Amino acid sequence: MKGRNNTNGFRAKAATQYTTYMVRERDELMPFLMKVMSGISRTRVKSLLANRVVLVDNTIQTQFNYPLEPGMKIQISKEKNKLDFKHPLIKILYEDAYLIVIEKKEGLLSVATEKQKEKTAQHILSEYIKRKHRNNRIFVVHRLDRETSGIMMYAKDEKTQHKLRDNWHDIVYDRRYVAVVNGEMEREQGSIESWLTDRTLYVSSSPVDDGGKHSITHYKTIKRTNQLSLVELQLETGRKNQIRVHMSDIGHPVLGDLRYGGEDNVFERLALHAFKLAFYHPVTGEQMIFETPYPTLFKSLLLKK
Repeated sequence: MKGRNNTNGFRAKAATQYTTYMVRERDELMPFLMKVMSGISRTRVKSLLANRVVLVDNTIQTQFNYPLEPGMKIQISKEKNKLDFKHPLIKILYEDAYLIVIEKKEGLLSVATEKQKEKTAQHILSEYIKRKHRNNRIFVVHRLDRETSGIMMYAKDEKTQHKLRDNWHDIVYDRRYVAVVNGEMEREQGSIESWLTDRTLYVSSSPVDDGGKHSITHYKTIKRTNQLSLVELQLETGRKNQIRVHMSDIGHPVLGDLRYGGEDNVFERLALHAFKLAFYHPVTGEQMIFETPYPTLFKSLLLKK
């Protein structure tokens, strides 16, 4: 195999669509690429990672400080965006060897059920990563309701899944939602506390401990107008339907939430969006923060009604 040797790796013979490098000693992805791709800038490396054309052992890698070990294979796709994931209901915000962070549209289940196995984020992502290797899998870490849009993550191996689930409250330190709710909120901010019990078709709430799960939601009123309010919500606990039940508890159900007393609305969806997810990477310990803007439709509702 011909190629130019250097301190950390050597350039292998390029396949038609890839330039391939082999790792010879421990390093991180960005400094490795700057060494083997002589003269490339940090900005250019970041661009390659952002465009999702860098693969480590056949898996797309976007993390600039991803740890490399001897024997790993690094590939750079020559066809920009060929490896991009494209789906009308899911946008990938981040991906590495351990996890995938996505933004999902409303109307899409997070995980497979007995009745629905294929039109789920879990299935769509599984099909995506199986294109690289048929044994690749997606592991569920948490969920968003079908009617809720926004940011969530999945693990790519069982060890990472267990670490996230077993240490969720230590690893995930900020989860925030934005909602349009019925009525004009009386308070600028506050907290809602109750005990929630999953009764399959709906979740019931009790102000005292009745054997349900202790649940706390913090809220901040962003805007009030036309008998509607735009509210930012932060979860201290993460129970099924927690925000929807708690907003109903205080007399301001989420718009479009017919199950918990909300009114229908002009764009026929639940007006709830998970806009922020912040956590410490379960393997590297790196601080990860993902945030999307408030949905434009939510803000427009406050002007239309």
